[in-house]
Amino acid sequence: MTEEIRIRVVENKKDLLSFIKLPWKINKNDPNWVAPLLMDRIKFLDKHKNPFFMENPTEFFLAYKNNELVGRIAAIINHQHNKFHEDKVGFFGFLDAVNDKSVFDALLQTVQMWLKKHHMETLMGPMNPSTNDEVGILVDGFETPPYFMMPHNPPYYDAILSDLGLIKAKDLYAYYISEADLNISDKIVRLTDGIREKYEITVRPVSLKNFNSELELVRTVYNDAWSNNWGFVPLTPEEFDFVANDFKKIIDPELVLLAEMKGKPIGFCLALPNYNDVFKKIPSGRLFPFGLFTFLLNRKKIKGIRVITLGAIKKYQAYGIGSLLYLEIIRRGLVAGYDRAECSWILEDNELMIKPLRFLGAKPYKTYRVYQSPL
Repeated sequence: MTEEIRIRVVENKKDLLSFIKLPWKINKNDPNWVAPLLMDRIKFLDKHKNPFFMENPTEFFLAYKNNELVGRIAAIINHQHNKFHEDKVGFFGFLDAVNDKSVFDALLQTVQMWLKKHHMETLMGPMNPSTNDEVGILVDGFETPPYFMMPHNPPYYDAILSDLGLIKAKDLYAYYISEADLNISDKIVRLTDGIREKYEITVRPVSLKNFNSELELVRTVYNDAWSNNWGFVPLTPEEFDFVANDFKKIIDPELVLLAEMKGKPIGFCLALPNYNDVFKKIPSGRLFPFGLFTFLLNRKKIKGIRVITLGAIKKYQAYGIGSLLYLEIIRRGLVAGYDRAECSWILEDNELMIKPLRFLGAKPYKTYRVYQSPL
């Protein structure tokens, strides 16, 4: 007799905590998985605090088998995405489950039915909850821990999703570079110096003293620079503030850069210290009481950075601003004591970003996949 799988909606704080803590169970035997901070996940997934969920219908589901929690998933309608791309895509996100195809199947069927009721035509994911956050399933690169704010999952996810009929929509790459592999050739220096002089470009760190005004400049650049990219979703002012106010507490000011042409912002780069190096030492995900001591003791020892966002507004994307910003962030990172970096995530066909990384010596070392299927 087939064991029954029961799916139930997350209805209260206790259910939400179960939803949040399931990855500890799924990844308990994986030495490379890094526990997120519980307090961060609770805040992020609070529909009354995160502006994304206030504007976009989302339902969280839990899967039980023999009364044991075995899976989770979210069904998401991203109005900003569908308005911007003029389509009817419904998303799944926050997918985690035990190695059981029937559990994945039940979770996905639940999401599909929910999205059909909302008149969506295509299923895509995972988005956690959008392309402005964690995206995709890890399909290679399992032998190393993820960098800060990047997903990590067991290897069986890809095979099960493929068996269930989902196909690749897009692959996303993470590139890795260390100081030992860095190749800052005379040619690259001449190229970037030439770009700087020809177009009268200056690069400066953002000012934390003028954080709110700087934030608006960054948001304007961000929503223009990435607007032609696959899957792009504009950030609303409320969403941008929600993320930025958290980032303000953890950024290294030398790693958040604005490129300006004659005083006008045209490019932006955000890199953050790889806090997963510290969170790895807090397996419970609880910052209080003892995790805070571990965090404070180890945060200054972080040697890696994650380059999260780097680009230029559309009008200037052919000017080589990406190369200039890559070189600038690497130089500043080295001066600040960092000796390695991950650049992620990058679309598999985004040659404007990939080409300068290759020149500098970076190599792709992880692949994340976004899936789709008709509804």
